[in-house]
Amino acid sequence: MTADNLLLQALVYLTAGVIAAPIAKRLGLSSVLGYLVAGVVVGPFALNLVGDPEDVMRFAEFGVVILLFLIGLEVRPALLWKMKTSIFGVGAGQMAATTALTAAGGLALGLDWRQALAAGLILSMSSTAIVLASLEEKGLRQGPVGEASFGVLLFQDLAVIPLFALLPFLAMSGAAPAEAAGGHHGGALLEGLPAWVRPLAVIGAVAAVVIVGRYLTRPLFRFIAAARLREIFTASALLLVVAVAALMELVGLSPALGAFLAGVVLAESEFRRELESDIEPFRGLLLGLFFITVGAGLDVALLAGRPLLVGGLVAGLIVLKGLAMYAAARTFRRDTRTSATTAVALAQGGEFAFVLLGFALGARVLDAELARLLTAVVAVSMAATPLVFAAYEKLVLNRQEARAEPERLPFDEGPPDAIVAGFGRFGQIATRLLMANGFKVVLLDASIEQIDLIRRFGWRVHYGDASRLDLLRTAGADKARLLVVAIDDRDKAREIVETAKQVFPHLTVIARAFDRRHAYDLLEAGADEVERETYESALNFGRKALTALGLGERRALKAAVIFREHDEKLFRKLQPVHGEAEERYIEATRASRDMFERLVRAEMDRLTDDEDDGVEAPRLAANDRG
Repeated sequence: MTADNLLLQALVYLTAGVIAAPIAKRLGLSSVLGYLVAGVVVGPFALNLVGDPEDVMRFAEFGVVILLFLIGLEVRPALLWKMKTSIFGVGAGQMAATTALTAAGGLALGLDWRQALAAGLILSMSSTAIVLASLEEKGLRQGPVGEASFGVLLFQDLAVIPLFALLPFLAMSGAAPAEAAGGHHGGALLEGLPAWVRPLAVIGAVAAVVIVGRYLTRPLFRFIAAARLREIFTASALLLVVAVAALMELVGLSPALGAFLAGVVLAESEFRRELESDIEPFRGLLLGLFFITVGAGLDVALLAGRPLLVGGLVAGLIVLKGLAMYAAARTFRRDTRTSATTAVALAQGGEFAFVLLGFALGARVLDAELARLLTAVVAVSMAATPLVFAAYEKLVLNRQEARAEPERLPFDEGPPDAIVAGFGRFGQIATRLLMANGFKVVLLDASIEQIDLIRRFGWRVHYGDASRLDLLRTAGADKARLLVVAIDDRDKAREIVETAKQVFPHLTVIARAFDRRHAYDLLEAGADEVERETYESALNFGRKALTALGLGERRALKAAVIFREHDEKLFRKLQPVHGEAEERYIEATRASRDMFERLVRAEMDRLTDDEDDGVEAPRLAANDRG
């Protein structure tokens, strides 16, 4: 296909997607479903506006490559360690259980055991793009469901390379399948070379990605950033992803997994947030095109000729994968709601299934008819996922229908003194205090319901996710002096603090913490000050309890002041051990608490009645009304 035809085909697909995706969203469905339906309508099996989508699909698969690069940027070593159970426990359990159940189903339908096992391994993959996009739209990307889903998807992505090595051993013929397979197994660079060269080339390519990403990209990005040419920074980021993908393709590895590796290497880089914000628009565009080409590649003739067979297989796949995922999640002590929601989210086939099916066909593991049937099953299951999730959401989660986004107000307040992220009960008090003292404040909130309510009271609140670098920049973070993070999402709060301190180091960041451990996390992320959300009110509550038990007002106030001073010292003392093993932290806390109580009691015992009467009412006096 010529470049002109390829461009025309991509333009037609994107136009169809631009029309279909908003319609799907307005109907309360996923935009992914809109893209898939658009692809079916304009594809070769329906209107056939632009012919075979294969060439565009190869281009659109770069959206998956970018997606995995962005995922890799989030996978810091600390995160991997924190999510080890989700990745290597729930992820491995899901894949093993799904493979076993689907392979058993294949045997029951008359497949040879090797074909059944290969089909089970391939169908155990889920769609990273669809799952993450759906969870993001439903507001479930952060939290236990998002963590479990991300861990399973990450394990599946990592398992692709071993599958490329394993599948040829399941070939139906005795011939060596490696050369027949082509694709990712051999690699264009290695054709004609001895077999022992291939593993060395793979190791060399991976080592090159690690070395270049760790030691050469940072000086390069630092040099570009110093020149203040954002378009060059964006071009360099895309060039990095394309170069890594091309290198992996040459040595026979998955380009998407190569991009994921590059993202992991750069996860600790100070340019991580800038890379994310620059590449994110391309990810959305190319992923949309990818979903459209998946829909266009759906064999409608096969569906029309054997609808009951395909429909039954799709339903069976969704049920079996859902049961396997639920069992794996419950085995590793995820609660019922999290397990069920994760199971529904991951109950479809995945993007890598198309790659693995083509590879298995070339390696003579599957015959052409079975490969076509499984391709249709995977595509239909991907298309059905938004519908299944919407039904589950309505019938089980009992969520309200998605509301329209509030009107986006222009940022015309002028350069702010402070930006407040999160305008709930906590953020409102801080904001009112700032504004009462003459400071100019820009307000951000991501809750549609909260914004609708607050705007009725005359507050000018802007809608948006404050972890997005472009939103912070538009809100005036480069000119503001203070960022107040007052949202009620633990992970998102840390993400906002990290983003702000990395990109806007001049900002003073004060963050709301849920508890002591969360406060430590926020300080580690770069927060200048943290405030545990219930600490001051609980301390004031305790002071009133003392007066109710007979202590004088001034003595109770002094007790609260002494308590705060010693607790602040204890907070700083325990900070170095908060990231250690749970038992070590608990042991240190218990030992420090005993000493803390003795010190407070001793200092209170030293107070005489005369000293008690002379105590001034310092900070807590302002809280006298609770």
